[in-house]
Amino acid sequence: MDLERRVKRRHFLVLLFMTLVWAGLLVRLWWIQLWASHRFSRHGVDLVKNAVKQRQQSIVLHSGRGDILDRNGYPFTGEEQLALLLFPLARGSLQENGGWRRLAEIVRVPETMLEDVMTKAKAPLMLRQTDGRLVPLSERQADQVNALGIPGVVALKVTERYRADEVAKHVIGYIHRNPELVRTLYPDEWAEGKMNADSTVGASGLERSFDRFLQGVEPSVLSYYVDGEGKPLKGLDIRYTRQENQYYPLSLVTTLDADLQRRLERVADSAGLREGAIVVLDATHADVLAMVSRPQYDQTKVDVQQGAWRNRAVKQITPGSVFKTVVAAAALAEGLVSPTERFVCRGDYGKYGFSCWKRDGHGALTMEEAFAQSCNITFAEIAKRIGGDKLEAYARRLGLSSPVGYVTPHLFKLDGFRQVDGEEQGRVFAEQVSRQDEGVLIQTAIGQRDVRVTPLQAANLMVTILRGGQPGQVRLVSEIAYRNGQTFFRFPEHRLPESGIDYVTAKKMRRLLRLVVTEGTGRMLLQAPWPVAGKSGTAQTGAGDGSNHLWFVGYTPVDTPRYAIAVVAAHQPAGETTRAMEIFRRAVEAIAEWPGQSSPLRAGSSPE
Repeated sequence: MDLERRVKRRHFLVLLFMTLVWAGLLVRLWWIQLWASHRFSRHGVDLVKNAVKQRQQSIVLHSGRGDILDRNGYPFTGEEQLALLLFPLARGSLQENGGWRRLAEIVRVPETMLEDVMTKAKAPLMLRQTDGRLVPLSERQADQVNALGIPGVVALKVTERYRADEVAKHVIGYIHRNPELVRTLYPDEWAEGKMNADSTVGASGLERSFDRFLQGVEPSVLSYYVDGEGKPLKGLDIRYTRQENQYYPLSLVTTLDADLQRRLERVADSAGLREGAIVVLDATHADVLAMVSRPQYDQTKVDVQQGAWRNRAVKQITPGSVFKTVVAAAALAEGLVSPTERFVCRGDYGKYGFSCWKRDGHGALTMEEAFAQSCNITFAEIAKRIGGDKLEAYARRLGLSSPVGYVTPHLFKLDGFRQVDGEEQGRVFAEQVSRQDEGVLIQTAIGQRDVRVTPLQAANLMVTILRGGQPGQVRLVSEIAYRNGQTFFRFPEHRLPESGIDYVTAKKMRRLLRLVVTEGTGRMLLQAPWPVAGKSGTAQTGAGDGSNHLWFVGYTPVDTPRYAIAVVAAHQPAGETTRAMEIFRRAVEAIAEWPGQSSPLRAGSSPE
């Protein structure tokens, strides 16, 4: 009797356990179906959308994201064009009744090319040329393609966000899918289901800094529903979802000029600039007209670890003798030296292994001659008079110790909003380094040791001197605009909070910068089409192979300055000394030939 009771008890417990498990599974299924169908697991997977995707072949015609434009309205992020859309489900229809031949004749490509593309296709695609660009179609060709009535073969207008031959890629940046970043940046939208694991966010450049404004409407999508064999499902014809909104997505109107940008990128590539940057600023407003970074990268296939996507124009690098501009300004402003005071350079300082670049020395020379000839010994002596603390203070006053890109204290939901993504701040001394140590100070005076400056800061330094010593913020975006062209928000000019230098000192610096070209290390720039003033720099990389970072920073034309330019050619081999000046000269030539020299910002976006 006891045995029978124990058996029944065991059966009851097993049945109870199975019932609880079954009930748990039902509750779990009910929860997934009703409550978590659009946000399953911590990754926020939309089960409904994924279920539909299993029977759906889709291609995105427009991302729904806002565009990034140059100052004249040219879109850096793609333009609408007619393209041939091919779905794998069309293979069967194309093989019948000479479909391959008829389609090839219309779009004017080899029949074998079409067959090869479609045979390999596992997902819908846009027909491309061998260089990656879309095969262009006319309105007439598009009508002929669509008249064929072949399911899965369609000609429509599409907008690709990134084009292979586009410019300013480092400034624009790129987008990617990152669920954790989406959840961190957009917690409210994530909780409401407006954004999920499939949402894209800006990863770098303007795509990142203005991501909240560029996040637009739902993408425009063309879809077919297919069965298990990939054939169109009867009754479910082609579907085209397109969002029509008068105001959104928003667009960015940058201060860049696409034509000038393209010209300067050609300059960089033809001159063999493999690593470095070119920055051109409007000398009046400190607006970025062009910003080139090398090495180049593909916005659609980004190797994050390799790092080519980083914008070298806003990354700090050793400036070499360009920093003598700060030393000279500090000494003149403080009355510690006059331009005509004489010094003696014998080539060797006598200790610390410090010497002048000219082995036998420059002999007797004035301060202004020392600046033009970039004499290390003279500037070591001048730096000792200034002292480390004052030298660091003047670098800060001239905008070389903090980011100079445009900052807005509060912009809608964003505090301390910065236009320029990834901009580094620069420095004079490393932490815990003595400002009174003579060996440290003389190395700092020639822009070596711990000194770091970004090309953007260096170009803005020229603008500061041209403005009479008052530093301003560098603007990259002039306004955010609604889709209909009306202004959503305009960015007025801002000055940096630094005190700068006095007008008399700035005027003296302009004379010194001109002497560099007429009598000093920059004489090869006398061949430029416009008069140039500026400062050269050669900085040791410390790599042990004798390589250097080569600089030239200046402005042009001298009498009526309109453009401040910074050029950096990084990691140049030993013995190469003129690469940066050669690129600078070519840049001036490109600007002189540029039709849009005086092109204003787009109507309605002028500075306030």
